[in-house]
Amino acid sequence: MKQKLLRFKTTVIDFAAYCVVRLLVAVIQTLPLDMGQSFANAVAWLAAGPLKIRHRATEENLTRVFPNADPRERSALSRAMWQHLILMVCEIAWAQRRLHLTNWSEYMTFRDNRTILKSLLNDRPTVGVTGHFGNFEIGGYVLGLMGFSTTTIARKLDNPFLHRWVQRFRGAKGQVMVDKEGCAPLIDQHLKQGGVLSLLADQHAGDKGCWLPFMGVPASSHKALALFSLSSNAPMLVSYTIRKNGEPMQFESGCVGIADPLDDTAEVCQSVTTLTQWYNERLAVAIKLAPEQYWWLHRRWRQPPERVAKRLAKEAAKLAA
Repeated sequence: MKQKLLRFKTTVIDFAAYCVVRLLVAVIQTLPLDMGQSFANAVAWLAAGPLKIRHRATEENLTRVFPNADPRERSALSRAMWQHLILMVCEIAWAQRRLHLTNWSEYMTFRDNRTILKSLLNDRPTVGVTGHFGNFEIGGYVLGLMGFSTTTIARKLDNPFLHRWVQRFRGAKGQVMVDKEGCAPLIDQHLKQGGVLSLLADQHAGDKGCWLPFMGVPASSHKALALFSLSSNAPMLVSYTIRKNGEPMQFESGCVGIADPLDDTAEVCQSVTTLTQWYNERLAVAIKLAPEQYWWLHRRWRQPPERVAKRLAKEAAKLAA
């Protein structure tokens, strides 16, 4: 009986949170772009200032990556990140009503479009890699809008009502979402059929992950990303979708590198480690285009195990010598 009451209470709380989010999204959808930007600026001031939401994690990350920056510079970058995050939410809310197949060119500019199209249109599988950077949700939405069906691995949201709603947005134009638990057989079959796999590459992988520098700081990466590419001989494409000049609903999507196991002249596909190091380096190059659009509150960097820390220190010493 107690368990039933607890489940009922949890369901009521989840549904209430879902209603609040849907109401907020409905209000945002009615706002013109300039008012949405003003809303994002106001919320960012609260989040980065008085409320200090995720302040410790953000400050730790910025200090690690930008050790020579003064506190005012880190504070400004933190606030700019919050402006980006809130505006990203607004853009996701606006997308289904404003972004269509007939007008996508008013909102999206492609760089390296021939390179991207060559990867997406051939018969081979493709592993697309990006990170918690820019508006990756809009990037996936536009690809689906243009007829490219992708499969994405993502963790289920704890709130089932919000999870189903987010799934509907992501799948509205053909993007297929797969839960990360037990997804390996499905992904292997998808790649064997020449499918496109889309992944966020900057998830912390725990102590047993592949520990390599990311933006100059040790981070643990999942080995599966490189394994998906190497085991299926699928080219890995590192891409981004960023907001241009801070303007809402104005995006640039591009590619910062392709690693092909069947044409590995740069020898980055020799092992899981070398390919993982390569895509971390390429992702760092993309983030430098608009560092304020990276999720600095994301717990990407953790303390490595002692044995890993010693190995990384030795490798760093060799490079410095």
